[in-house]
Amino acid sequence: MAVKIKSKIIFSCSDCGATQNKWSGQCSTCHNWNTLKEEVELVNPVNRFLTEVPKSKPVTLKEVDPKEVHRIQTNVQELDRLFGGGVTLASLTLIGGDPGIGKSTLLLQLSNIMAKKPLKVLYVSGEESVDQIAMRARRLNVDSENLFLLAETNYNQIVTHVQTLNPDVLIIDSIQVIYKTDVASSPGSPTQIRETASDLMHLSKGRGMTTFIIGHVTKGGEIAGPKLLEHLVDTVLYFEGDKQQNLRIIRVVKNRFGPTDEIAVFQMLKGGLAEVSCPSKLFLEERILKSPGSVVSSAMEGTRTILLEVQALVTETAFATPSRRFSGLDNNRVSLLLAVLEKKLKLPLFKCDVFASVAGGMKVFEPALDLALILAIAASFKNKAIDSSTLVAGEVGLAGEVRAIQRIESRVKEAIQMGFKKMIIPKRNVKGVSQDNQKGITLVGVETLDEAIQAAFN
Repeated sequence: MAVKIKSKIIFSCSDCGATQNKWSGQCSTCHNWNTLKEEVELVNPVNRFLTEVPKSKPVTLKEVDPKEVHRIQTNVQELDRLFGGGVTLASLTLIGGDPGIGKSTLLLQLSNIMAKKPLKVLYVSGEESVDQIAMRARRLNVDSENLFLLAETNYNQIVTHVQTLNPDVLIIDSIQVIYKTDVASSPGSPTQIRETASDLMHLSKGRGMTTFIIGHVTKGGEIAGPKLLEHLVDTVLYFEGDKQQNLRIIRVVKNRFGPTDEIAVFQMLKGGLAEVSCPSKLFLEERILKSPGSVVSSAMEGTRTILLEVQALVTETAFATPSRRFSGLDNNRVSLLLAVLEKKLKLPLFKCDVFASVAGGMKVFEPALDLALILAIAASFKNKAIDSSTLVAGEVGLAGEVRAIQRIESRVKEAIQMGFKKMIIPKRNVKGVSQDNQKGITLVGVETLDEAIQAAFN
């Protein structure tokens, strides 16, 4: 006898994905207003998944013989390092980013690389026709015979094609437009996304198929849909960049098979995305030497050190309330450092407009940029330039002290490689650098902001 599938009405938050049994004006989880939408939830779905989950039993840790993780080498150094040594077989990867930033371009190029391994790749698009995908593929020189295109939004039809074609790699573009016919809600709703993503996970793991999913993002920059979507997948990548510029950064925020907080740097060119092997050179190539308010610092992104330019502009305000505008930096952190500047260095910034940014469109929230930002603001206020061969790195505390930072030897090596002759760093970090790594550069250790100002302008 067939079991009848029952359903009930729930209310899902469109921002955080939390569910409630009753409607209210405010979400009880994220406390945002007017975000609860009515959804239909299946109470006792039978045979939801199209793959059987094998039965298991408890075992001791010693009984487990971990299998070696098999990876697909893309031969693109930035991508292989991003994934921790290559794309893991049978993994599920979620890629989020603003519209038009290059998510589809990246996956189409990645599809071509994998199809030439050769692996059978099925690229499913719910937003473009097959003709539109083919036009972009020709522009990107994507021509592998093992790459199959499908324009479909019905999940059940997608599964049918997967069972027929039996691909090694599946790409879904995008999860927000895919729907299941047995879920009584519109495509893109939290319930549809949750159910579709859960089924995709079981389908991929059950067939040993590597899957990539594109996800839209909200105004706040987070991937749209319930947080469960990010919990289900193995890897979460965020695509960053300004559509008006050609720089693109892919950031890892979750990776079960490799390091997190890793980044890959690309340039969007006419022929698609091209990797940038030396980001420091890219970020510094347009720097104007001996410019007041410009200071070079170093940031750690995953396993790599990147040198970048911190810029500041301080002008006398024409209004009662001075303007504060920051780009690529933590607004709260910069406001805190401005207060430290006023208190410890007696700079009257309360009557000045202050603008600060990281040149090149990079977003950096590492405390190691504190000292460089403070010196950039001070240099702009004094209208004095800091020597262009000087690099600055260090965390600044509320008492005006300069605190030690991590991975100092990696920062020193990168500075030497890029031709810098002097580094202003926390005094405690100086003894952490071996004499061999100090050849070709002068390390100046400072403990307070006063010492840093003297070292920078003398």
